[in-house]
Amino acid sequence: MVVKASVSSAYYTVLAQSRDEVMVAENSPSISMWPYLLHSSQARRLNMISVYAQRGTSREQTRLLYMNSSALSLWREMRMPATVIGESNRPPLSATLSFGMPFSE
Repeated sequence: MVVKASVSSAYYTVLAQSRDEVMVAENSPSISMWPYLLHSSQARRLNMISVYAQRGTSREQTRLLYMNSSALSLWREMRMPATVIGESNRPPLSATLSFGMPFSE
């Protein structure tokens, strides 16, 4: 599934990736986003991107990604797979910065 949900007022959109999606290395933001930004001459967007990752709890939600609106926009532009499962004002403390800049309040 390609991300097609709208971005609301929440700061982070929560995406779930299945076990099969996680098995493809290019489905990881930390592997795919930087080469895409370089290839498309958009490296300046890095300063606006914030992606956190957390281990999921099921086969359908093996990895959870917390993306701010800039990261989600880029993910859509790249036509990467994920399922939107929610929104959050910020990632949980147990999530790890996967790509981009840390969030600030």
